[in-house]
Amino acid sequence: MDEKDKIIFQQLDVIRQMSEHNIRRISDDFWSVPKEREPSNSSETKSPARPGVCNAPVASTEEREPPERIEDLKSELDGYIGLARIKREVNNLINLVTVYKLREENQLPSPELSLHMVFSGNPGTGKTMIARLMARIYKALGILSEGQLVEVDRSGLVAGYVGQTAIKTREVVEKAKGGVLFIDEAYALTQNRGENDFGQEAVDTLLKAMEDYRDDLVVVVAGYDNLMDRFIHSNPGLESRFNRFLYFDDYSPEEMLAIFRMQCEKGCYRLGQEAEEAVARYIEEQNTDPVSFGNARGVRNLFERVLVEQSNRLAGLEAPDREQLMEITKEDVEGARQQDRLEDARPSKR
Repeated sequence: MDEKDKIIFQQLDVIRQMSEHNIRRISDDFWSVPKEREPSNSSETKSPARPGVCNAPVASTEEREPPERIEDLKSELDGYIGLARIKREVNNLINLVTVYKLREENQLPSPELSLHMVFSGNPGTGKTMIARLMARIYKALGILSEGQLVEVDRSGLVAGYVGQTAIKTREVVEKAKGGVLFIDEAYALTQNRGENDFGQEAVDTLLKAMEDYRDDLVVVVAGYDNLMDRFIHSNPGLESRFNRFLYFDDYSPEEMLAIFRMQCEKGCYRLGQEAEEAVARYIEEQNTDPVSFGNARGVRNLFERVLVEQSNRLAGLEAPDREQLMEITKEDVEGARQQDRLEDARPSKR
């Protein structure tokens, strides 16, 4: 291998590492507008995260964060892309809980308040993100002591042998106490009612835990609309405990384009006008079915494919500068589209 080949391989490795680093930096909550965080009261100096400025993450020395201000959490909610219906419902719930707590403080009677919720909608519509935000809101309002989110699905609750499911479910509940237990695709717990299926045992254990820890545990179950409706009505105990239903609409093409732009801002990438128009066409072409495309999740996948094409292009440059490393071009987007077309045209394996 001559010296020129060595230089090219070194550049490829640097570009690959930068792309992987930027993808990891983009959190699961990629729907929201990036904001500056207010400096804490800690003596440790922290650099605020700003769009277009790639700061290294600073490790926190605090073991337990204090409750956040409800005004800040509402502002964060307002900054999320789309979710108009969910924003209204969450604000209604905040107001309801606020008045409930005030009546308690003034020794006035209040009806029993159930905060367990059913989230229904297609994949990638923000259900996990809103569940995480609700945990923080409930902590800020004094409903929950910790405010953490514990996310599981059927496999995290159900075991393969008699007696083990209850133990496994109780262990998950212990981790979630003080916060929100988020059960994705919860309908899978009751879909198979064969002799060796222990999903119902997990449901029974959950119902008991929801009663035992009703003052410091919120359970959110999530999944497709019709399947979640059947799940809730499959058991009188579920019907009585889950009376708040939040439906998550699919994102519009304009909202998905805004999500792509947000991905670029968070990852320190720049998207020009021609490239943005190409992204809009790319999203429209791929989003023929919101369920299979995955809404915002599908947008993230497109974004990562575009980064692959950008990396391939930059690898051909002798020494790409900072501006070139940040720029996403129309050619990068079209290259990703072409790869997807080739993949779609490939015969499926039988």
